Amino acid sequence: MIPAREALERLHEGNRRFVESASGPVGRPSAGQQPFAIVLGCSDSRVPAELVFGQGFGDLFVIRVAGNIVAPSQVGSVEFAADRFETRLAVVLGHTQCGAVAASPNLRAIVDRIRPAIEPLFGTPVAKDPAALAAEATRANIRASVAHLRHGSALLERRIERDGLLIVGAEYCVEAGTVEFFDD
Repeated sequence: MIPAREALERLHEGNRRFVESASGPVGRPSAGQQPFAIVLGCSDSRVPAELVFGQGFGDLFVIRVAGNIVAPSQVGSVEFAADRFETRLAVVLGHTQCGAVAASPNLRAIVDRIRPAIEPLFGTPVAKDPAALAAEATRANIRASVAHLRHGSALLERRIERDGLLIVGAEYCVEAGTVEFFDD
């Protein structure tokens, strides 16, 4: 574990290197943003959306929260990007080895949002295989978040119907670095 002051110094040093290496408008955004996709992803440090999708400044509107859950603030953030930037793609990006899906009760607010999506799995044969259960729970949580965005906001529903907003789920494989998009 890194002490707080050492961590702060690493951030200072990292920013210094960033400023030195990213001079001018090519390296850093100097004007506005026009994201072509909204990504609601997990806050897991192994899943930075800009790197996973090979994008740069201003390309993605990224919202990160443990377990890629959809709460009112996340809905509002997606609404903002869809409305303000007229972004037509929203991706709920979950990932393998998600700690929030298997979270402890101490993360109650997150666990309470994930639980309804995964409880039905406990009555199926997959419940007997911990690895399979974890994989299915992750995907069930992604699908639940997609459904919440598609059907939990009048603004997003209008954008889907009138403007062609597409909301899809995806799973990043931490082990392989690949993303699988869900068609449903």
